[in-house]
Amino acid sequence: MSRLTISMPDQMNEWVEAQINAGRYGNVSEYFRDLVRRDQERREVAIGELRTMLDHAEASGISDRSVGEVLQAAREEARQKGLLRDAN
Repeated sequence: MSRLTISMPDQMNEWVEAQINAGRYGNVSEYFRDLVRRDQERREVAIGELRTMLDHAEASGISDRSVGEVLQAAREEARQKGLLRDAN
């Protein structure tokens, strides 16, 4: 097993210590291992979702819409999902 030394602001250190004192983790190492595991899982999920989207896009074939029409539809969908708020 590797050892890692990190520096962090006092406020973050206090947060980590509070999590340990609350019984959520046994020590600092457990806390950080959990953070790394969660980050790995999130990335794996995101990659899986992206692969699914790419597979779906590839399976849908070639569009007969213009690039402008495709971009406009994408912008509208993003607005409806709350991902885009600009006027474009």
